[in-house]
Amino acid sequence: MADSTDPRTAPPAATTAGDSAPQDTYLQKRTLRRGSAGPLLLTGLGVAYVVSGDFSGWNNGLAQGGFGGLAVAAVLMGLMYTCLVFALAELASILPTAGGGYGFARRALGTWGGFLTGTAILVEYVLAPAAISLFIGDYVESLGLFGLTSSWPVYLACFVVFIGIHLWGVGEALRFSLAVTAVAVAAVVVFAIGALSDFHVGALDDIPVDASAFGSSSWLPFGVLGIWAAFPFGMWFFLGVEGVPLAAEETRDPARTLPKAMAAAMGILLLLALVTFVAATGARGSAAIQSVGDPLVQALQPHGEPTTVSRIVNYAGLAGLVASFFSLIFAGSRQLFALSRAGYLPRFLSLTSRRKAPYLALLVPGALGFALAAATGDGARMLNIAVFGATISYALMSLSHIVLRRREPGLPRPYRTPGGTLTSSVAFALACAALVATFLVDKQAALMALGVYGVALAYFAFYSRHRLVAAAPEEEFAALAAAEAELERD
Repeated sequence: MADSTDPRTAPPAATTAGDSAPQDTYLQKRTLRRGSAGPLLLTGLGVAYVVSGDFSGWNNGLAQGGFGGLAVAAVLMGLMYTCLVFALAELASILPTAGGGYGFARRALGTWGGFLTGTAILVEYVLAPAAISLFIGDYVESLGLFGLTSSWPVYLACFVVFIGIHLWGVGEALRFSLAVTAVAVAAVVVFAIGALSDFHVGALDDIPVDASAFGSSSWLPFGVLGIWAAFPFGMWFFLGVEGVPLAAEETRDPARTLPKAMAAAMGILLLLALVTFVAATGARGSAAIQSVGDPLVQALQPHGEPTTVSRIVNYAGLAGLVASFFSLIFAGSRQLFALSRAGYLPRFLSLTSRRKAPYLALLVPGALGFALAAATGDGARMLNIAVFGATISYALMSLSHIVLRRREPGLPRPYRTPGGTLTSSVAFALACAALVATFLVDKQAALMALGVYGVALAYFAFYSRHRLVAAAPEEEFAALAAAEAELERD
């Protein structure tokens, strides 16, 4: 039976006065707290998404491409994210809603494009926290905290405690995220000071050379192909920063604030990536840290003995994981909220509490994430699936920027991307290259992600695309474009 408050039939501009009440009731039950986030909190959110990647994960790229291969991959991925952030800043200033990438693609690429983009983003933001909860468990066990081991009670505590903070309110959640992120960033600075004091250029390229690989050398021990295989690991320095626009509906003056916060966050992340990568490999050597779970800690322990600085960095690594886990839960809930509010996913998932928190959009992915973590225990595989979803969304969001620039050049743009479509074209090309590179690293993870995608697309094709909510902001925005195009044709 149809929802009694179903506003599907037409956008608000086309409804009668008698129809407005049901639409108003539907949206009133699905509102977020406005004006909770300013530039500082949003910048902190952008860094929080990513900061755990500075403490672990990226170093596995050394095993794929060596120092030179990972260095080139990190530079190219840094370029991709910088171009993407500039493109998204423009799109966010045009359409500052919780839909983020889904909303941008919905106007540029239609309902199918919007759903494909939103689903890809959702895959990234549901799988990544599940994986990070496992890494938090590993850190808790290695640090000997309270005698706990990496097991389901630790994973459950992560989801219960941090989702609870989100349910309390977005302002409180973002302030908590900023505080934890500041601790993690400070620890990276402390690490850099300690590691650079023992820096040796000869340690950078100490991985044995595979002479059979095309173009191999001491800097490219696995040849030219190693650069491409290292792409997914170069992404770890920046993965998640694109989620800042998902806070748009809870931002003060989003058209001005979002572009500034995104640029500031990206600048901080580029600096952290450079310092972390060079200092860690130069202090201990690429060969020694290429497959360890705590590369920064190991870089500070050349003889395997813990030092005061290494202990500080070890505890801060846990803070970095918590910051990313916490902020990714926020991003996933907002993307799910927007897709549900517009009818792409079951509508009850977008209901909000008295504190204006999308409680079901927090609890349902949280339960799914906990179940995946407890049942599989395979954090690396889940992160590879998340990376696959991310690269799809990057390509589609970059394409959306290109399409809107060419199709609607007169659309009001409070912020304009430097370089225009050239910038977003670079992001699009590099995102496609990174997507293919995921098959080089973990073909099974890529195929599993495609399977999830297939199930979601079947749901959309046979059910939800016939039940979209025209009154949702992203749908109304797209309907306005269609109406304007119709008038121009007439």
